[in-house]
Amino acid sequence: MTDLSTAIGPLRLKNPVMAASSEATMTEEGIRACLDAGAGAVVAKSVNESPAGRRQLLIADYALLGRAGETVDWQRSSGDETLLCRSGLAPLDGWLTMLERTSRYARGLGSHVIGSITVAEPEPAARIARDMAPVVSAVELNIGAPHGREATAVRQITGAEMVKHYTRTVRAGLDVPLVVKLPAQAESPLELAAAARDAGADAVSMIGRFNGFWPDPVTSEPVLGSWGAVGGPGMLPVSLYWVSKTYAADRELPLIGTNGARNGTDVARFLLSGARAVELASAVLMRGPGVLSDCVRDLDTVLTEGGYGRATDAVGAAVRRARSYADIPLGDEPPRPWENGRTAR
Repeated sequence: MTDLSTAIGPLRLKNPVMAASSEATMTEEGIRACLDAGAGAVVAKSVNESPAGRRQLLIADYALLGRAGETVDWQRSSGDETLLCRSGLAPLDGWLTMLERTSRYARGLGSHVIGSITVAEPEPAARIARDMAPVVSAVELNIGAPHGREATAVRQITGAEMVKHYTRTVRAGLDVPLVVKLPAQAESPLELAAAARDAGADAVSMIGRFNGFWPDPVTSEPVLGSWGAVGGPGMLPVSLYWVSKTYAADRELPLIGTNGARNGTDVARFLLSGARAVELASAVLMRGPGVLSDCVRDLDTVLTEGGYGRATDAVGAAVRRARSYADIPLGDEPPRPWENGRTAR
């Protein structure tokens, strides 16, 4: 068996498998279910101070897209679909009381509940973070919500100086670890990670969902009737790219991988790319909290088979073996695998 314990900054986790902020963690029952499934930590659904956030929740919608681009019934999901969604925010009413109860429950299981804020303006976000701090193990500041490009309830921060400003403002007076969640659609998430670190973040979560659009070719109607956010296993290579590049640039910065993991093998891929923990959202929505139990069990198996006695030993192992393009030996001629077994038409 592999020792699965890990740490994201000063926060110790019994294993690297985390439930991400999502509709699955919007209720006390949902958070408890993820904790019961064995998650090392659960990130509660994001909140913010904006009244527009309540409207955003009322227009939320979700669709699964199959390999051919068809919409898939949720009851028939294999867990490999792409999620296209227009997500909402949790209401602030009674939220802190609920976080306190679930945090107490989490401690009894050796786990953690992390509060999440999707930013609108920095000062209100800082106030909410300070209010959360006494009842959670850490705070995640989501500056990368894709809906910030479409809705007034939140903002998507893509500039390094703004990342520093938001992070520094929320960090001030906060006595629990601060995780900054970065956007997918930025010129360089790597630079944003460095900015968050310099402004006082204890860890960085990367990367958030992409913005997306998917028309139905028969009806000409866009799925969800509008734009949305895209997540799921198809995003995994891009998420691993930015995690690995950020790890290569700064091996001391604790990273949480997110967007694309669906099983223990994918969690291992994130660790090998430099993440110290991994958040799952789409997989939990598609398959339920039990997927977290499967991930913990399968991660143990994968790491043991890979010869790792501790999960932390796997962190960044693939990055340390990766070569730059300039260091790859030249071949005699480029391969043409697409020609195997095919004839010209």
